[in-house]
Amino acid sequence: MKNILKQIELFLKSSNFDRGIRLGFGIVVPFGILYLLGYFEYAPAFVVGTFLNAPGDIPGSIKRKVNAILISIGLTMLITLIILFSKPILPLLLVVLAITSFMVSLISVYGFRASLVSFSGLLAMVLAFAIQKENPQDILIQVGLMGIGGLWYLVVSFIFQKLAPKKDQDQLLSDTLLLIGKYLKLRAKLLTNISKRDQLLKQTFVLQNQINDKHETLREILFSERKRSGRSRYEEKQLLIFLSSIKIFELIEATHLDYKLIDDIFGECKEFLKASKRLNKTMGNHLIRLSELLIQNDKIPKSDNLLNKLSKANDSITNYIDIVKLPEAREGALLLKNLHDYQEELLQEIKAIRQAMANVKDASKISLKRQDSSQFLTLQEYRLNVLIQNFSFSSKLFRHALRFTIAIVFAYLLGTLFDIQNTYWILLTIVVIMRPSYGLTKERSKDRIIGTLIGATFAIGIVLITQNTLVYAVLAFVSLILAFSLLQQNYKSAAALVTISIIFLYSFINPDAFEVIQYRVIDTIIGSVIAIIANYVIFPTWEADNLKQVILNALKMNRKYLIATQQLYQDTSKHKLSYNVSRKEAFLALSNLNAAFQRLTQDPKSKQKEFELIYEIVTLNQTMISAIASIGNFVTNHKTTPASNAFNVLIDKISNTLEHSINSLNSMTSEIEIQDNSAEDLQEQLLDKYTQLSNLRDENIKKGNTELDTETLHGLQEAFLIANHINWLKSLSENLKNTTERYSLSLLEE
Repeated sequence: MKNILKQIELFLKSSNFDRGIRLGFGIVVPFGILYLLGYFEYAPAFVVGTFLNAPGDIPGSIKRKVNAILISIGLTMLITLIILFSKPILPLLLVVLAITSFMVSLISVYGFRASLVSFSGLLAMVLAFAIQKENPQDILIQVGLMGIGGLWYLVVSFIFQKLAPKKDQDQLLSDTLLLIGKYLKLRAKLLTNISKRDQLLKQTFVLQNQINDKHETLREILFSERKRSGRSRYEEKQLLIFLSSIKIFELIEATHLDYKLIDDIFGECKEFLKASKRLNKTMGNHLIRLSELLIQNDKIPKSDNLLNKLSKANDSITNYIDIVKLPEAREGALLLKNLHDYQEELLQEIKAIRQAMANVKDASKISLKRQDSSQFLTLQEYRLNVLIQNFSFSSKLFRHALRFTIAIVFAYLLGTLFDIQNTYWILLTIVVIMRPSYGLTKERSKDRIIGTLIGATFAIGIVLITQNTLVYAVLAFVSLILAFSLLQQNYKSAAALVTISIIFLYSFINPDAFEVIQYRVIDTIIGSVIAIIANYVIFPTWEADNLKQVILNALKMNRKYLIATQQLYQDTSKHKLSYNVSRKEAFLALSNLNAAFQRLTQDPKSKQKEFELIYEIVTLNQTMISAIASIGNFVTNHKTTPASNAFNVLIDKISNTLEHSINSLNSMTSEIEIQDNSAEDLQEQLLDKYTQLSNLRDENIKKGNTELDTETLHGLQEAFLIANHINWLKSLSENLKNTTERYSLSLLEE
């Protein structure tokens, strides 16, 4: 019960519920004012304008938010005007419907925010069929009032923004910490759960993509909105939490260990890994609790449990050495020590977040130049050329726009021919659920049908209990606010609440509520079936056919990241910024690859061509970026020896192998000859350095010098990590080359 109350509190304090309240306020106030002034007949048009332009109000820079809503206002007014004037002439209406559906749908090529503007335009197109205006003057008044309603919502959004200026940022930071906490706990399971590793790795792909999406939005808000006068204390606090969350995420990636090596070293002695596993789980739970406190503004819990678990993880290293004995225990002990060091760094970042949240004075001073921060922003291009480039059947969004247009025109003709009441409900279902990918469309169709049935069942229960119109009005209003609040979080619940709202709103027009419910359910099912069939049959887009470029980009970014890490090892201070930028680009490319793979898993089994090969490529890319991150993180946080010639030559060989994979996918003959004649000798040289240090340590132990000084420890750690990770990277790059060659051949055979 306590947990349920906490979840309710978090929801009511969330920015999602805040946006629902904005919409509710934007609807109720004009309704009330126009009713009191005696102009209630103008209220519906005004409110439609308010409702249509709310989707563009999402977290991001204020400038982009305002621009999106203003463009949305202009677009919804224009579309409503054109549809209303075209309605009397069916052939003209069909042409207008087709052109509008295609062009407005194609706006999505400009990114997520643009896709919401596109959604508003398509929503306006559908709702225009529900508006009964034939006189030109009435039509112009309708459109004008919709425009004013849109501007009113912009004012409401601005007021709410001023009342709670940091609510969106706090919510995004909270969501980010929650996801990272879950990710950390998932990584803990990977450490010892051998039988479920493949399944757990697939789950990490989803979380990585979600975390990267949150980080991108936060970069846009926190970096692009900086004021010349500097940041406020609260902005410093948010930026500190954000930067620490990035470091934690990257540290987790860097601890993506060579599980085969772990299994070989520890075998059946997995109990020595359990202390590290428990520490990961505890840190994950702590981050989840901190994510809740960002919203609740409650007391921060003590860190005693974290420190206790860290101490036990350190003790497990000593226990391992005591039981296994040196020198046999050295490799396992160094592996545990490297893992412990990473966890200690994680704890430091968690501590930084705790201090920022507790408003500790001078917790950290952030120095980030404007020109430096701009390099971390992923800017969306808005040139006309972007739209022109997508006028091709090779573009997923172009094919989706054509498919969507045919589905909409077919649905309208079907409704007209069979004289279906409220045909626009079928159109509305298609607009809401139809997506470029078949899998997502199918999933949303299922959620919408189930949600509609749940909402209809609830509405039937209320109708049987009471026919009080006041109760209907209150339920319609409350369910609309909740639906808008849950739209991004839980589509099934949102669909149920929208159904409740629509049914009770229509009960004022049609007293027979059961008839309204019946048509609502039937029209939803018809629209869902049309959307699914259209996605499967009309210019279908299967993810397997579009993965080549995503894989290519991931390989290129991995290679760039590898070279940046090599440069970092040579001169940390000089190459730190370029390394960080390359790291960010590599993580984003990997996130895009993970997202594409997730879409592939949602396609029908018969369309998942070369699934195993693609999964292998995704996993190898994931593992490679983690191995690179592990080296980069060690170099960044430790005083290291100069990079050896063997290290540089092997990195070049790995880079060349990646280049070969890229050329293979591009169907190019690689001009790079990969000779491994000297590779084994170079690998031996790296291992020799570790062996020499290890032998020297053994001699000191024999002489009675059992104390291990920091310099010797770091030397052993560095030599062990570099030797093992370079060997690992070399093996991964060769496996990746072989896999991409097989994948390239499969593409040529199609």
